[in-house]
Amino acid sequence: MVLTVVKFGDPVLRRKGARIESITPEVRQLIADMFETMHAAKGVGLAAQQVGHALQLTVLDIRGIRDRQSQLWFDRQPADTESFMPLVLINPLVRPLGELVSGPEGCLSFPHIYSEIVRTAEVEVTAQNERSETYSFRAGGLLARAIQHEVDHLNGILFIDRMDTTSREDLKFEIDELQAGTRAALTRR
Repeated sequence: MVLTVVKFGDPVLRRKGARIESITPEVRQLIADMFETMHAAKGVGLAAQQVGHALQLTVLDIRGIRDRQSQLWFDRQPADTESFMPLVLINPLVRPLGELVSGPEGCLSFPHIYSEIVRTAEVEVTAQNERSETYSFRAGGLLARAIQHEVDHLNGILFIDRMDTTSREDLKFEIDELQAGTRAALTRR
């Protein structure tokens, strides 16, 4: 089922996600719904907060993205990124690695708002999948950027928090307008 994507101004986006202690049928259904929602919105990542659930859960799928490269390593060996997709990260632990690089980002919770964001070029990740299996890998490029973006969501951090001052000022009107519209909609409920 396609879920409603929460927009900036909804307090759930600022909540740190609760740890998932067991993979219940409800969690499995949420994962399936999140993938369906993400694909319908043409996104590459979606955090549970973005569909109204403050949990340590995100889904990613970068298949088909050709304009920005991704790298993946298991046990220090290169792996095919596309065959590893779609990706479920439950209770992820992420360690940033490498140099800082600037790159374009958008967010499904911020429609039509984009900015250059500085993040590390690579990350090491340990997480559980939907079968409760713990696994670790290293990622670079777009996949590393998407993981960092989504894990920020799991901790109540938004990509506008990572914008430089000039970008944030340039987008202030659009951000404020989105927040006001979301808050007005919430009060009408």
